Amino acid sequence: MHASQLLELAALVSAQGPVLVEGPGTLGPSSLEQYWTASQCRFDRWSKALKELGSQAADPGPDWSQVGWPTLRATLEEVLTGEVLTRVFGAVVTAYDAYRNTDQANPIVRSVMIGHLEARNRVLRYLVSGPGVNGEEAFKLNRLRRRTERWIDMLVGYLDQLVDVGQFAIDPQRATDFAEDLSYRQQLPGGRHAWSLLQASLRATFGNGLSPLSPNGELNHRIAMSVLSCFRSELFESTGTLRSLWMTRLSNGTEDVHGMLDNLLCDRPRKPTEQESLAADHFLDRLRRFNRS
Repeated sequence: MHASQLLELAALVSAQGPVLVEGPGTLGPSSLEQYWTASQCRFDRWSKALKELGSQAADPGPDWSQVGWPTLRATLEEVLTGEVLTRVFGAVVTAYDAYRNTDQANPIVRSVMIGHLEARNRVLRYLVSGPGVNGEEAFKLNRLRRRTERWIDMLVGYLDQLVDVGQFAIDPQRATDFAEDLSYRQQLPGGRHAWSLLQASLRATFGNGLSPLSPNGELNHRIAMSVLSCFRSELFESTGTLRSLWMTRLSNGTEDVHGMLDNLLCDRPRKPTEQESLAADHFLDRLRRFNRS
């Protein structure tokens, strides 16, 4: 599974988070355990990759530009973009515990978030002084960092009514501003399309700019499975984007998550009215300016 699919999953978790938090049922401990285990494995892989690829970059061989650098770049991107799902899912699970006045799931997602922050700091240090990254590539990766940070604040801000976003946002005030803006626009005619437009904007932002490589695709797969299995199948059935049978298979790990996410994240809205289209255009203009900043 590619990093871009985890970004879309983060948007879905943000949109469906309130239903998970306030709905019936409990988070399965096995799902959270799988999430923690897969995340820890990925942290270890990232750490080893940075050390090994850094050593190769310090004394590059003839195949460095064709093999070494693309793998290093994809690894750096995976760390930066993966933080979006880590923070958004962490916010949802924390809100879930708070809503039930428990502290069972929260320590797991906080442990994962701490591990991801450590990996992120290693990446930032590498961009400053690591071998093999020229000025142009460092600039591109730093721009990617800034974009992921803004998307974190937008998606975490969507959960503003459920949890203290300051714990999970990069810029709490920016997250609050996004929450207020999104809440207002959802009240307008065409507000039902806010999720579709946000999803399309996210795809446009990250769809073509990331490396096609996926250094830890199987671990991304496991993380996505564990996150999705925390949600009841009827949540997705109600949106018309995922049948309950698919969700059951996903929870059991017997179906290919790539195909399921393609269907789950595929949006086929009805044709909007003229008034809805006008409101949607205003919201989309806001997203364009947001992505350019």
